[in-house]
Amino acid sequence: MRKQNNRSGFTLLEIMIVVSIIVILLGLAISKMGNPTGFAKTTAVRADVQSIGTQLMQYEAMNGFYPSTEQGLQALVSQADTEPRPQRWYQFFKEVPKDPWGTPYVYRCPGVKNPNKYDLFSAGPDRQPDTADDDWGQ
Repeated sequence: MRKQNNRSGFTLLEIMIVVSIIVILLGLAISKMGNPTGFAKTTAVRADVQSIGTQLMQYEAMNGFYPSTEQGLQALVSQADTEPRPQRWYQFFKEVPKDPWGTPYVYRCPGVKNPNKYDLFSAGPDRQPDTADDDWGQ
């Protein structure tokens, strides 16, 4: 008499189908995530613009005016020696803040977009201001 062995397990075909399904699901998940590096850089710009904006508001509260376009954000690093000179000053940053692409943020006062205040934005990946990829941190 022969004994039949009841072996339970998965066939190679079943394993390959399951692996294929997992690969497809992972591919969909990764494609839905988009560009995580781009998202991180956009988030960094938003945080930097807020931080620099807060320091500019404090500068304006202390002196009654924002740094001029010529003084730029350097006025938050070292005391301006051109007009308008601040009456009260202290160092807000150790160095001029740079965007995630390594370029200093663009600062204009009075602004083109905000004529009663200032413009502050990142030139974006192409490092050229006033182009379509500029990031205003909004």
